[in-house]
Amino acid sequence: MLFHLIKNKKMEVNKILSADVLDIIFEGKNKEYGAYDLRKTYNKRLTTALLVTAGIGLIIFLGSFLASVLHSTNDHDMNVKDLSLSKVKPPEKKPPPPPPPKPKIPPPPKLETIKFTPPKVVKDNEVKPDEKPPENKDLDKPVQIDTKSQEGIKSDIVPTTTDNSNAVEVPKEDPNQIFTKVEIEASFPGGLAAWKRYLEKNLDAQVPTNNSAPEGTYQVIVQFVVSKDGSLSDIKCVQDPGYGTCEEAIKVIKNGPHWNPGQQNGHEVNSLHQQPVTFIVQG
Repeated sequence: MLFHLIKNKKMEVNKILSADVLDIIFEGKNKEYGAYDLRKTYNKRLTTALLVTAGIGLIIFLGSFLASVLHSTNDHDMNVKDLSLSKVKPPEKKPPPPPPPKPKIPPPPKLETIKFTPPKVVKDNEVKPDEKPPENKDLDKPVQIDTKSQEGIKSDIVPTTTDNSNAVEVPKEDPNQIFTKVEIEASFPGGLAAWKRYLEKNLDAQVPTNNSAPEGTYQVIVQFVVSKDGSLSDIKCVQDPGYGTCEEAIKVIKNGPHWNPGQQNGHEVNSLHQQPVTFIVQG
C-alpha cells in the first residue's frame, strides 16, 4: 500500500516537471472555454503574422523597384544639344550663256559731195583749173559740201550713225531681287549669341519624342528670305528629317522678331538665309 502511494507520488512529480505551464495553470479548469487554446497557439499565430507581414512588404518593395526600372528604360531623354548656326553655302549658280554677237551694221552709203572752195575775187583768166568750183547739173537734188569731192548718191539729208559698240550697258537694278551673297549679311538683333539663345529658349525639344522618333540625330535646314524691311518670308525646309522637327523649326523662326536686313552697295536688299537646327534623341 505504501509502495503504491510512493509510486503514485513519484509519477505526479514527473508529470508536473514535464507538464506545460498552461497545463499547470488550467489544471482542473475548463480547457474548452477558449482561453486555453488562445494561449496555447499564441506563438504559432504570432510567427505566422510576422511572416505574412514580411511577405507583403517584400512584394510591395519588389513591385515598386520593377516599376521604376521599367519607367527609366522606356523614357527617352530628348534635348537640343547641338545648334549649328553656321551658314550653309548656297548651291553655285551656273554662269549664264554668252550673249549672241551683235549684228554687223553695214556702213552708210557714200554721198556725192563737192569740195568747198573759198571765194576769191580774181579775173577769169587768172583762175586755175583745180580752183574752179564743180558744176551741179542736177538742181533737184543739191550736192552736199565737204572738204573733198567724191561720187555717190545725191541727197539733201545726211544720214548719221552712232557707234555704241564700246559702250558698257549698265543693267537696271531689280528692287525685288533676292541676293544669295551680300556685302553685309542679314543678322538677328543682338547678334549670333542672341539668335542661339532665342532658338534654345523657344524650340520644343520633346517634339520628335512625342512623334515616336527613334534614337538618333535629326538635322533640319530652314531657308528663308530676310526682306529689306527686316521681315522674314518664304520660310521653308530644304532638309526635313520628319517627326515634326521641320514644323517646329519653322514655327519658332516665323514667330521671331524682325532681322537687320543685308546690305549691298550701301543699300538694304532682300537676302537669302539658311539655318540648320539639330535635334538629338537619346535613350
